[in-house]
Amino acid sequence: MTQDQNLKPATLAAQALGWVDATTHGIVPPIHTSTTFIRDADNQYRTGLSYGRDDNPTGDQAETLLNTLEGGQGCLLFASGMAAATSVFQALKPGDHVIAPTVMYWGLRKWLLEFATDWGLKVELVETGDLAHLKNRLRRGETKLVWIETPANPTWIVTDIAASAAAAHEAGALLAIDSTVATPVLTRPIEHGADIVMHAATKYLNGHGDVMGGALVTARNDGFWQRIVRLRHDNGAIIGPFEAWLLIRGLRTLYLRVERSSANAMAVAAHFAGHGKILAVHYPGLKSDAGHAIAAKQMAGGFGGMLSIRVKGGEVGAIAAAARVKVFKRATSLGGVESLIEHRASVEGPGTPVPSDLLRLSIGIEDAEDLIADLEQALA
Repeated sequence: MTQDQNLKPATLAAQALGWVDATTHGIVPPIHTSTTFIRDADNQYRTGLSYGRDDNPTGDQAETLLNTLEGGQGCLLFASGMAAATSVFQALKPGDHVIAPTVMYWGLRKWLLEFATDWGLKVELVETGDLAHLKNRLRRGETKLVWIETPANPTWIVTDIAASAAAAHEAGALLAIDSTVATPVLTRPIEHGADIVMHAATKYLNGHGDVMGGALVTARNDGFWQRIVRLRHDNGAIIGPFEAWLLIRGLRTLYLRVERSSANAMAVAAHFAGHGKILAVHYPGLKSDAGHAIAAKQMAGGFGGMLSIRVKGGEVGAIAAAARVKVFKRATSLGGVESLIEHRASVEGPGTPVPSDLLRLSIGIEDAEDLIADLEQALA
């Protein structure tokens, strides 16, 4: 049983599309752990389920919910965000030229430079936030994929999705976007022309720090998408049923959590903009931010829960400030209900484009005044 799809996305998410178990009438879905399913007597699989590496009823429900929220034509869940992201590049062919951002999730950038090039992908890192620069680096007929991330981790550079999609398509390339930070609450990239949307589901989609997962949503069920479907099957990178069940639980509160963390982040960013201990605040919600106008155009209802501050005193000052927090937690990751703080350059290591004085903040759903007071005492 599913709800009227004309309902608002927040309603569809809160009720998980109105799903009710046909046997028990329970409103919480069961966890299907079976790895194999019975064939019919005539050797067919009329349930559509054959083996756990391809399908799982719990995973199917989570995929259907996320696909609905993104307005896509298909969704695949993976064992991690990296498994999802790398599958897009693995579906390309040797010799294909791909463009990715200079500033992006460092794990994927590292993988592109160290592994994707080994089987012949021509990887070029560009300033995707600069549309003219992006257009200049496109190779008509040779560029097959443009990968963007907006807002981009950890300096939160904003890329114009619609303009990037138009440029990529004009050159004969697909546009894929890491929309982990924006989530479908704030941005639905397919409506702006994106071909594939990627999420590290570990982050905001789940939101409770207890699931490892990734997701891809496609604008079209075409040949390239089917290559990704086969790759997930062959690589065995499917999400587990328990993780899929937890993801459904997280998606049901997605709108509340993202709206609260976005409001909190705006309050924190506004308070510390121009602060005597801070060199700069990177947050697209600030009108002074270089990406604010584009963000306002493609992000509805908020600017996300992620921001970064650059601390006076350089690397030493930044690490010292992070050491003094009491409410924030010093931990990697983002998108949870608790606020996290991290010195990113230390995490990314040599060659990172991240300034050494930068602290990345994942703002949670606590009281904003407590978060501000904690940072104030840490910076004092």
